[in-house]
Amino acid sequence: MTTITKKAQSPIAHLTPEDVEEIGRELDRIRQQVIDSRGADDAAYIRGMVKTQRYLELGSRAVLLFSALPPAWVVGTAGLSVAKILENMEIGHNVMHGQWDWMRDPKIHSTTWEWDNASTAEGWKHSHNEVHHTYTNIVGKDNDLGYGIMRVDEDQKWVPAYLGQPIWNFVNACFFEYGIAAYDLELGKNLRIPQEKRSPEFTRRARNTLRKIRQQMTKDYVVHPALAIPTGSFLPTLAANFTANLVRNVWSHSVIMCGHFPEGVETFERAAIPEKETRGEWYLRQMLGSANISGSEAMHVMTGNLSHQIEHHLFPDLPSNRYKEVAPQVKALFDRYGLTYLERPLPQQVYSAWHKVVRLSLPNGFVETTTVKNAPQQLVKLFKMVTGDRKTRRALQARMTQEARRAQAAKDARLAA
Repeated sequence: MTTITKKAQSPIAHLTPEDVEEIGRELDRIRQQVIDSRGADDAAYIRGMVKTQRYLELGSRAVLLFSALPPAWVVGTAGLSVAKILENMEIGHNVMHGQWDWMRDPKIHSTTWEWDNASTAEGWKHSHNEVHHTYTNIVGKDNDLGYGIMRVDEDQKWVPAYLGQPIWNFVNACFFEYGIAAYDLELGKNLRIPQEKRSPEFTRRARNTLRKIRQQMTKDYVVHPALAIPTGSFLPTLAANFTANLVRNVWSHSVIMCGHFPEGVETFERAAIPEKETRGEWYLRQMLGSANISGSEAMHVMTGNLSHQIEHHLFPDLPSNRYKEVAPQVKALFDRYGLTYLERPLPQQVYSAWHKVVRLSLPNGFVETTTVKNAPQQLVKLFKMVTGDRKTRRALQARMTQEARRAQAAKDARLAA
């Protein structure tokens, strides 16, 4: 993974400007077909999904009133976990994208929906809908790339602090809703500003987020456990709510990682994006900056149909239940123009994403040049890079990069033979 403009062989070098704009027209046509055919079946789908989720949550919470009994704890916790995933992924995320605004139903509308999450709908819609989907995978513009805490590209200078990246990513997965709330607020950037110089808008949004977190924690860790006191199930219900939130957070984080971060997904230089990006150029960036997850119908629903991440990035405002319908048309367009439609099963995508997290936590070329035989020598180099000054680090990095290039050239020669 390196920014597409700095690759030795660009995956889009064969495309002409006319090709790019024709891709844009084709995708506009696909999108319009869905818009023209939205109707009663789509409305029934989302209303049925909302009803199912609410009954599942209510039923699970009722079972958890008796969670002092282990079977009730297992059933209630599993049901609540699924209900929270459905509410966040297939309902909340997609409703707040405006996918169902065409129904004119005030109960299922992007302007009124508030989801079961630590971040506010207002903050999330700004950071996700407006920023992420506009500047997809542009290093330095898209906060979804590493959530502002990870190295996401070889062109980013490596420093020893990145060695902790796998740990930060694991912690972020476990408490993902709070990580989302923090980067919705651009918390790191704003906390570096002296308090008296912070914008009133940040202060307002921070207060709203803290209020939302307090409401969420009161609901899950005070009110519902308190209702279970008469059956002696206060602590089991408390543990069940924590477990359900943990499951939801790890699942959501994994799905997002699979759609944005596995090996093969492209990133882009900020300076290389035209000031007035055409529709075709924007579409092309979405095509190359996303990856899909193959799997069953149940898996697609549980991911909020973000298993069709490519289609979602192309058409973020189309009903999520229609992505599976347009996916074959989008894949055919990839094939026609010689582009890679990146799709793998969930375990492979999760492995690929975590492999990249670990790989980029280390200096460029470290993973590629390390074998069981030379591991001790490589660890000595890494120790010198961690403890040495900037000059030492640059010299060792340059040597490691050259070794990696030679190893890749030798591998390519063997394959060619």
